[in-house]
Amino acid sequence: MTFQDATPAGEGFSMPAEWTRHEACLMAWPSREALWDGRLDEAKRDYAAVARAVSGFEPVVMACNPGSAAEVRNTCGSGVEPLEVPINDSWARDSGPIFVKDGAGTVAAVKFGFNAWGERWHPFDDDARLPERVASHLGVPMFEAPLVLEGGSIFVDGQGTLLTTEQCLLNPNRNPHLSREEIEGLLKDYLGVRTVVWLPFGHSLDVGPAATDGHIDGIAQFVAPGHVILEVPSSPKATEYAYGRENLAALEAARDAEGRAFTISRLDPDPDPDASVAYANFYLANGAVIVPTEGASGDAAALDFLAGLYPEREVVGVPGEVLAFGGGGPHCITQQIPAAGVELPP
Repeated sequence: MTFQDATPAGEGFSMPAEWTRHEACLMAWPSREALWDGRLDEAKRDYAAVARAVSGFEPVVMACNPGSAAEVRNTCGSGVEPLEVPINDSWARDSGPIFVKDGAGTVAAVKFGFNAWGERWHPFDDDARLPERVASHLGVPMFEAPLVLEGGSIFVDGQGTLLTTEQCLLNPNRNPHLSREEIEGLLKDYLGVRTVVWLPFGHSLDVGPAATDGHIDGIAQFVAPGHVILEVPSSPKATEYAYGRENLAALEAARDAEGRAFTISRLDPDPDPDASVAYANFYLANGAVIVPTEGASGDAAALDFLAGLYPEREVVGVPGEVLAFGGGGPHCITQQIPAAGVELPP
């Protein structure tokens, strides 16, 4: 069922924070050979590694093209349910639905417009229809938003605050007909937030065929309401040194929906210019933090840093180099499906 002439906020729905309880995790099986430039088999191997890691904490639903279910089962294991639907690409965070809940614990899907990151990749028609196909499979109602938006471009704290970047949401290749104020209004209507906090940048290197134009999930993540992890390199040699400081200044000046200044935990990435993974691109599964690693000098420090911030969760490293080659990380290839019912206080 699709809600007609209604918005999630108007019907009492809002997007829960990622740390709330999940019913399952949505992923999509790699299929676009051109994206992986000869590394499709490696991509499947590492998507499977992420799926197995996540399925140790919550069920995984893997969207895959018709005829691929057996490959998914054989590669990913019994904790992963194949869902055969036509797809073009494998970034479920961006092409899949975003889920919202109301006060009674009812879950609904939101279908945003999807244009393959500014029409970088064709075709993308099946990815654009993934939200309705997943909603039908799950048996949940759906809202349809008049806004092109990828899930990797936003985070919410579950208390009315949304975090995003100007570099992505204001890029004219998404919604050239909408002003900043109009975009804010649609985010409030369709994700149930009250305050939008804009950081200037995603990653400076986030350009080219595999780019997202500066998604937030490469540089930041909410730890809790009022508390944000932000990538702020300490080495002037780091490619993100200047961007990190501009983002830090913007976040320090911002206030959340409750009027609070942010507690900022600075994530200092590996200054090695050959390092590729974005450690902030982790996924919060039930009881776990699924973190990209690449066997580089920064891995241990990043895992320890996150373990200190999430002491109640198990921190699990997964292969991240091939995912980064494709343009993302564990957060980009996952999308949480909230558990139905009312959340109990921690």
